[in-house]
Amino acid sequence: MTAGPTRPRKQIHLAAHFPGVNNTTVWADPRSGSQIDFASFVHLARTAERGLFDFFFLAEGLRLREHKGRVHDLDVVGRPESITVLNALAAVTDRLGLAATVNATFNEPWELARRLASLDLLSGGRAAWNVVTSSDAFTGENFRRGGFLDRADRYTRAAEFVAAARALWDAAGEGQRSFAWSGDHFTIAGESAPPRSPQGRPVVIQAGDSDEGREFAASAADIIFTRHGTLEAGRAFYRDVKRRLPGYGRREEDLKLMPGVTVVLGDTDADAQERAAEIRRQQISPQNAIHALELVWGRDLSAYDPDGPLPAVDPDPESALVQGRVRHADPFEAAARWRALSEEKGLSIWQTVIETTSRQSFIGTPSTVAAAMAEFVERDAADGFILVPHLTPGGLDDFVDTVVPLLQERGVFRTRYTGTTLREHLGLAGTGVEGLTA
Repeated sequence: MTAGPTRPRKQIHLAAHFPGVNNTTVWADPRSGSQIDFASFVHLARTAERGLFDFFFLAEGLRLREHKGRVHDLDVVGRPESITVLNALAAVTDRLGLAATVNATFNEPWELARRLASLDLLSGGRAAWNVVTSSDAFTGENFRRGGFLDRADRYTRAAEFVAAARALWDAAGEGQRSFAWSGDHFTIAGESAPPRSPQGRPVVIQAGDSDEGREFAASAADIIFTRHGTLEAGRAFYRDVKRRLPGYGRREEDLKLMPGVTVVLGDTDADAQERAAEIRRQQISPQNAIHALELVWGRDLSAYDPDGPLPAVDPDPESALVQGRVRHADPFEAAARWRALSEEKGLSIWQTVIETTSRQSFIGTPSTVAAAMAEFVERDAADGFILVPHLTPGGLDDFVDTVVPLLQERGVFRTRYTGTTLREHLGLAGTGVEGLTA
């Protein structure tokens, strides 16, 4: 009896997230450097390119968050605007994709599409746009419209925004000088964007886990950036998003699922676990554990002991105690889940926050981490990973030096770039989504 053809090993996609404005970075570490010095961006980007990563990813913060009327102490003032940084990085990298997070609620399609098309053209087809939305009036105070969008409307605007941007990019690619768009949110008439890059148009990334976000990703995105704590949770999310694609005339390979993850390496698995625990204690101080608790409960809980039990009072769903930070959609469900975990494991407030706010991590020796990553992708819990290091800018050095070679030995990661554009790195055909409508 002759065996059937062997399925080729599924390839892992990797991307690098530049840390700096959240509770991920361990600023107290003596190796921690500047999050605004251009040399820091260059170091991490070149490390990612040396590791043959698909792209380099920048987050966005439009306003410093506030907690009880004061600036949240984990935010950092002065982070340069993302597309400006990526334009500069295009000159010091050759193949690495360059992804900017830009809000679709507080920008305009023609202006943003032109800036992204310029980055895409000048980088030789390496640009990507991470589409995010906001219904937050606090953030909107920096813009003339304020927080005018209801939560239910923000994805409607985002879908039309992406469709209008695609129409502009397509008009430029077809050599059309003029451009026009008319929809529910935008009426535009003007000049087209710069000529198309070798990849056709920028890659579209969507970050979100709600049902609306999943549907938006299935209809409009090339990559979905998400987070899941276990292999089974990742597989369930993977199945749910991929099953939506045929409804938009798309194939499974047209959308890559890349959760954000952390990696902690050690000489032994036990050593890595100890290091990971220490990093989490440095990332979440007792004070910030109370802040995280207040984000769920919406109440002033400063009198509570971080080493004591969770509060017995219910959350206040209408609270404005915290501004500019995303609250849980259902704070009662979140509070119940935290209480159940705390009671099951006998955890204090501080310990509960550390456990519940941990991003999915790969912890162990380089061999252990390589095997776990390969299993996640092979078992369809992800198509790859966006690595979020806890140090700026050298947080990926050890991973690239030790884990990447092991992934290559397994035959699940490239040994060289075979293309020049981000779409080629990702294995995305043509210019991306063809069925998106306003």
